[in-house]
Amino acid sequence: MTVQQDRLKALRFDHPDTIPVSVGILPAAWMKYREALDELVTQHPIIFGAQGEKTRDYDAIHTETYVAGDHVDAWGCVWSNLKTGMEAIVTGHPVPTRADVRVLELPKEDSGFPHGFMYLRLQDLRGFEALMVDFGEQPPELQMLIDKVLAYNLRQAKLRLAALETQEAPDPIVGFGDDLGLQHRLPISPRMWRKFLKPCYSAIYTPFREARYYVYMHTDGHIHEIIPDLVDAGVNVINPQVRANGLDNLSRVCKGKVCVDLDLDRQMFPFATPQQIDDHIREAVEVLGSPEGGLWLKAEIGDDVPLENTAAILDALERYRGYYS
Repeated sequence: MTVQQDRLKALRFDHPDTIPVSVGILPAAWMKYREALDELVTQHPIIFGAQGEKTRDYDAIHTETYVAGDHVDAWGCVWSNLKTGMEAIVTGHPVPTRADVRVLELPKEDSGFPHGFMYLRLQDLRGFEALMVDFGEQPPELQMLIDKVLAYNLRQAKLRLAALETQEAPDPIVGFGDDLGLQHRLPISPRMWRKFLKPCYSAIYTPFREARYYVYMHTDGHIHEIIPDLVDAGVNVINPQVRANGLDNLSRVCKGKVCVDLDLDRQMFPFATPQQIDDHIREAVEVLGSPEGGLWLKAEIGDDVPLENTAAILDALERYRGYYS
């Protein structure tokens, strides 16, 4: 069975042969560890596939905001980066006042669905503190801003669906990413999130579901209170962080109800022992996994993760992917 078939069977709770696993390696990690990291990748073809003889460019950057310096996106947000190989953060917010909201025009450029397309886009435009005041006071400009960002996203959704229709065999899983949580809580109450933001995600995801695509949503931070709402809005696979939510909370709101692509504890990876990493991944499988499916596992490797810990992550993923086989 292929990896894609296992993913589909897992999200359908249809008894996959193995737990689907994946590993993302940040450019900064390639730049730091180079051939030594490449050797680890080559030793794990189950995760990465056969590598062949192609030479890897360890300094390659494929996303502009991973380059040190300032970058301006389609909305006019300024992204600042201090270290090539890591992602930038937004430091320049082009809509600092409510008067600016009223005159904000949608970008003519179609940039699709970058990470942070709805909630984070509001924050990037206004700035975190100004947006929180808006949610607290609920002036008319809050809904105006939400409506403008949603209109742009619905335009992107139409374009994306049209592009999928031109493909001979499009991927049946469409991915989105928007960080909705902080480390220990939501930035706004679940009640307020349901009032202002849930309708937006539902409007964006519904056309994809109606076209028989599965919706995958990455979302960092503490979000377990609204996961049932995201499922209501059309999400089939949720990609939450384990540390910000807790395995017990994720099990309570997700197990048997929605497929979880669990973002393993990357805040732990730089400091843990290899045995602690093995224990962590095994526990995740025992708590969230089942023979029926509903679980994928994902690990992200940064340049702060020692090579021996990366090896432990890869070994554990290969070991526990077959836990129910």
